Amino acid sequence: MGPDLDTLATALYVRIDDLLAQNPGWAPRRPVVGFAPKLSDAELVTLAVISALLGYDNESQFVRYARAHLGPWFPYLPNRDGYNKRLRRSAEMIARVMGWLARECESWHDDVWLVDSTPVECGTSRETQKRSDLAGWAQYGYCASHSRWFWGLRLHLVATPAGLPIAFALAGAKADERDVCADMIDAAGIARPGQTLIADNRYRSAAFEADLNDVGITVLRPATRSEAPRPGARFLRPLRQIIESINQTLKGQLSLERHKGRTKAGVAARIGARLLALTAAIWHNETYHRTRPSRSLTAYDH
Repeated sequence: MGPDLDTLATALYVRIDDLLAQNPGWAPRRPVVGFAPKLSDAELVTLAVISALLGYDNESQFVRYARAHLGPWFPYLPNRDGYNKRLRRSAEMIARVMGWLARECESWHDDVWLVDSTPVECGTSRETQKRSDLAGWAQYGYCASHSRWFWGLRLHLVATPAGLPIAFALAGAKADERDVCADMIDAAGIARPGQTLIADNRYRSAAFEADLNDVGITVLRPATRSEAPRPGARFLRPLRQIIESINQTLKGQLSLERHKGRTKAGVAARIGARLLALTAAIWHNETYHRTRPSRSLTAYDH
C-alpha cells in the first residue's frame, strides 16, 4: 500500500475497533459455543475498505493481493470463501460504522443536502432475472442518463456538497424516489430544522415537500413549465452537478457498477463497503489532511 492508504487504514482500524468495543451489538450474531474468528470484525471492515479504494471487484484477486502485500498488517487472512462469507454477514455493521464516521466529519453539519438516485445493475440476461436470488427486489427500470433499460436496483443517496454520505438506501428500480427519500431521512433520524434539500423534478410532490417542511427541511428543486419561478433557482445547476460527480466517484473510482453481488446480503455488503470507503476517505481528509479536497481519493487509489 502507499503511505496515505497505510495511514488511512491504520487510523480507520483503530477507530472501528473502538466503535465495535463500545457497541458490541453492531457485530453479526455468532453462536455462543464455537471458535472465535481469527480475523476480527474491525480487520474485516478495514480490508473491505482497502479493497474498494484499490478498485478490486474480484474477491479472489483481492485476497491474493492481501496475502502478498498486507501480511504485516493482518496476521491472519482467510481464503476467498471465508472472506466472502464474513463480508456477506456484515452489511448492517458496515452501515452502522459508516453512519458513526460520517457524524465525526465536519461536513456532517452542512445545512445543505443533495439527494439523487443512480442505477445499480444486477444482471443483463433474462435467465439471470428469472433465477437470481435478487428477483423480487431487483426490477426493470429506465436510466434516463444513458437512455436505456436495466434490471437491478437504485442506490438512493443523501449527501453533503463535500460528498459525505448522510443516508442511503437500496431499492427496486421502480421505487418512488420521494417515498424512499422520506423513509431514509426518517429511519436515520437526521432531520433538523433549517436544512435545505436539493433535488430534481423527480422529487416534485406537494405532499413530499409538506412532510419535509414539517420536520424543518426545505426542498429546493427546479420549477416546472406550469409553475412560477421558485426561490434559489440559481443554486440548482452547480449543486446538481456536484451530486452527479459524487455518483461518478462511486462508479468510476469505487467500481459501484461492478459490485458482482449475487445475493441480497452480498449486494448490500458490497455497496455498503464502497460507501464506507468514500466516507472513510472524507473522514480521514477532514481530520488529518485539511488542505486536501474532502472527496479526493487520488492519494488512496494510486
